[in-house]
Amino acid sequence: MKVFFDPTEIPAGFGPSVVAIGKFDGVHSGHRAVIDRARVTATDAAARVVAVTFDRNPLSILRPDRCPEALVSVDQKIALLADAGVDATLVLRFDEALAALSPREFVEHVLVDALGAVCVMVGDDFRFGRGGAGTPAVLGDLGADLGFTVDVVSDVQGGGRRVSSTWVRELLAAGQVEDAARLLGRPHAVRGEIVHGLKRGRELGYPTANLSSELEGFVPADGVYAGWLIDEGKDAGALSAATRYPAAISIGTNPTFDDVPERQIEAYVLDETDLDLYDHTVQVQITHRIRGMVKFEGIDVLIETMRGDVAAVRAALLPGR
Repeated sequence: MKVFFDPTEIPAGFGPSVVAIGKFDGVHSGHRAVIDRARVTATDAAARVVAVTFDRNPLSILRPDRCPEALVSVDQKIALLADAGVDATLVLRFDEALAALSPREFVEHVLVDALGAVCVMVGDDFRFGRGGAGTPAVLGDLGADLGFTVDVVSDVQGGGRRVSSTWVRELLAAGQVEDAARLLGRPHAVRGEIVHGLKRGRELGYPTANLSSELEGFVPADGVYAGWLIDEGKDAGALSAATRYPAAISIGTNPTFDDVPERQIEAYVLDETDLDLYDHTVQVQITHRIRGMVKFEGIDVLIETMRGDVAAVRAALLPGR
C-alpha cells in the first residue's frame, strides 16, 4: 500500500481513484463496510481504492473539549487500512489551514486534482470544509459539477445501535474486550517498546514484558486479560519476522504493592522465563478479560491467584493444552 502525507506527494496521473473518506479511528466493521464497497466499485471502474483520513481527530482543533482519546495511532490506522485492502492512504494534516478550506476548495485540491476521484464514498454523518458546511448532499452537487459520483454508505448496525468508534471506546473502557472485538472484527491491540520494569514478576515466578508508557492504542480498563504478544523485534514494523506468543496481560497500577504511580501494561508469555524482549517493539492483542484488578493481602495469595490466572489464560487461548 502506498502512503502519502500531503496531496503534493501524489504523482501526476495517479487516478482514477475510488475514494473513501473518514477518521477511520479503529478501522471497525462500519469503516470496513465503506472500504469493501469502494473495492467493488473500483473493480468495475478499473480504479485504485484510496482512503483519505487525518493525522488527528479534527475535534482536537475544532472542539478540543469534546475530543475523545483515539483508539489507534496513525501508524496503527495505516496498517489496518492496508489490511482492509486499500491501495493507497492519504493522511492529511488536520490544522487551521485545512479546516479553513471551503468544501469546493477541499474537493478540488484533494479529491479531483490530486487523486482523480471518479467516486467518493462517505458515511451519512460526514462533514467537511470550513465550519462543517460540506454535507453528503453538498459533496454530491460538487461531484456532479466536477465529474465524480458520490455513494453515501449507511451505518452498520449491531444490537440496535450504530457501530462506531465511540461504542468501541465505551466497551474497552469497561473491560469488555470480547464485545469490542466483535465490533472491530479483530482483537483490540496496543503497541509499544518493551522497557525495564521493577522485575517483580520475575521474583514471583512470572517474568513480564513491560510496555513503555508511551504506547500506541487505547488502553482498556484495569484488570487481567488473555491475549497475544506479537514481537516485531528491534526493527519496528518488520512484521514479516514477527513472532506470536500466548500471554497473560496485566493492566493497572499493581495495587498490592502500591508503588506503581502510573497505569502500565505488562505481559507474561506463557511458559517462557528467559525471553529477552528489551528494546523490542511489540503488539499486545487483548482477547479475553480474566478478572478485575485486586489488591491482595500477602504475597502467597497473590502468587496463588496468578497461578489461577495463567491457567485461565491457557484455557482461553490454548484449549486442550
